[in-house]
Amino acid sequence: MLKTVFLALVPFLVFAEQTLSIIKPDAVRENHVGAIIDRFEKNGLRIAAIKKVQLSKEKAGDFYAVHKGRPFYEDLTKFMSSGPVVVMVLDGPDAIQKNRKIMGATNFEKAEPGTIRKDFAKSMTENAVHGSDSPESAAQEITFFFEPNQIF
Repeated sequence: MLKTVFLALVPFLVFAEQTLSIIKPDAVRENHVGAIIDRFEKNGLRIAAIKKVQLSKEKAGDFYAVHKGRPFYEDLTKFMSSGPVVVMVLDGPDAIQKNRKIMGATNFEKAEPGTIRKDFAKSMTENAVHGSDSPESAAQEITFFFEPNQIF
C-alpha cells in the first residue's frame, strides 16, 4: 500500500515546477481575472499562492529592475503601478513553459489564437499577464512577492 502511494506521488515530486504569474492592471480593471485563472487551471496548473496587491512605482521598478535603462522601462513601471495586480504562484509539470504557452507571445498581435494575450491584450505593455521565463527568474520573482509559508 505505501509503495503504491509513493509511486503515485513520484511524478509530482520529481516533475513539479513553480512559476510566477501576474495578472496585470489592465486585465484586473476589465474583470478578466476569473477567465485568466480558469485557463491556467484547465491546462493543469495549480494555484499554490495568490494575492491581490497594489504596486508602488518604486516596487514595480524593483521588480522590473532587469529592464532599467530600456526605452519601455518608465512606461512599464508606471503602468504596473496604475492599479491592482493579482500575483500567483502556479505549479505543475513544466509550469514555466506551460504558463508561457497559455499566455502567448509578448506581442499580442503575434500571439496564437486562444492565448490570454491574443484574447485580452491591447498593446505590448498592456498585455494582460506576466510570467517567469526561466527557473532562475521564477525563483527570484516568487520570493519578491511571497514568503515560503504563503505557498501551499
